[in-house]
Amino acid sequence: MYENVDVVRKLFAALERGDLPGAVELVGEEIDWQSPVTRTHPPEIPWSRIRHTKQEVAEFFKELGQKVRPEGFALLEVTAQDDRVVVEGQNRGTVRKTGQTYEHEWVMIFTVRDSKIVRFRHYYDTGDLIGPFRSE
Repeated sequence: MYENVDVVRKLFAALERGDLPGAVELVGEEIDWQSPVTRTHPPEIPWSRIRHTKQEVAEFFKELGQKVRPEGFALLEVTAQDDRVVVEGQNRGTVRKTGQTYEHEWVMIFTVRDSKIVRFRHYYDTGDLIGPFRSE
């Protein structure tokens, strides 16, 4: 269980360093990745497609980075049981197109097996981003 928390913490550390290849290396070859988890896919959030491979997760990070500039993560609470790690956190960032900032709280749920992330769910209010995307 503690090893799984370590994998998730390594993911956030890689993202904080801007080490996207290092972050993607922590993902399994096959994955069920959903961020954000939503039934609709707002046009302002094109990265919201479901991903199934490590390469698709790499594309997720590339698309996300083209649209927004995250400005750090605050991990508020980390809870683990068996192969699941739940992280409650918050972050802020800037929408590149509009220069508007956003802040939001979120919950991420990771499933880790053999030191690789094999399932990911990211829950947040997409309105926190849609407003800054629409502001000009």
